[in-house]
Amino acid sequence: MKTTLLDSFDSKKKAIDHALWLNFKYRIANIKFGVIHGKKNDWAVCEEVTAKEIGITFLDILPKGHQKLMYAHIRHIKMDRDLLPHWEKIMGIIATTDGEILRYILHSKIPLEKLIRFELADRGYDKNHRWCGFEKAYKIWIKEEI
Repeated sequence: MKTTLLDSFDSKKKAIDHALWLNFKYRIANIKFGVIHGKKNDWAVCEEVTAKEIGITFLDILPKGHQKLMYAHIRHIKMDRDLLPHWEKIMGIIATTDGEILRYILHSKIPLEKLIRFELADRGYDKNHRWCGFEKAYKIWIKEEI
């Protein structure tokens, strides 16, 4: 699958996943993406400008994020032969981690969000991946005093 003006998907959930990723990826440029019904009874993702040009409005189906991700959806993502690139990277991180480490993370309730926030603060960039320096990055990413 390559990104064009319209990316078509057989699965509504995959189209939603793709639109969510594109909205995050192009947040700095303020380019909005959404899902529309495709021409072949499928689902299409396109830019807001493109949708307006062809006279179609986005379907009101995009969630804020993946907070309600269900195991059935994860199964579909993992079984997909044409995995979306961001899911491929995320799944690759998990799949290549030693099982005993994954079990320890769950057993010990290690807060992965805090580890990720600390790593991002250590890189010195803000939420839009602009260099802001380490001190400011720590204020942005870490909500508590160190």
